[in-house]
Amino acid sequence: MVKSVKSQRPVNLDISTFKFTPQMIASITHRIAGVGIFIGMAFLIWGLGMSLQSQDSFEQLRECLGSVVAKLIIWVILAGLIYHFIAGIRHLLMDLGYFETLEGSRVLSVAVMVLSAVLIIVAGVWVW
Repeated sequence: MVKSVKSQRPVNLDISTFKFTPQMIASITHRIAGVGIFIGMAFLIWGLGMSLQSQDSFEQLRECLGSVVAKLIIWVILAGLIYHFIAGIRHLLMDLGYFETLEGSRVLSVAVMVLSAVLIIVAGVWVW
């Protein structure tokens, strides 16, 4: 009879006990921003189509873009673009061999989030 060896692998992972590091948060939000950009493209393509249909549809689009909801949608799309771009630069730097240590990666992740937050606030002021 073969004795079973108890596995050291976890049987049940309780996600609520995970400690999310800045690197994890930066990576997850980078992916979320990418999905948000993809979804936001539908709104942007719709607006482009309306602007090119006729002079009347262009004027309707201008009125629509003046609403609070449209400005919020534009700001969210810009926020996704800003964050995704800056986080992408983070990945490029790491691909080039920079910030590969645990501490370096943590510092760069925090820098990405802080810089993105500042630029997203600036974009919000610009949109409104």
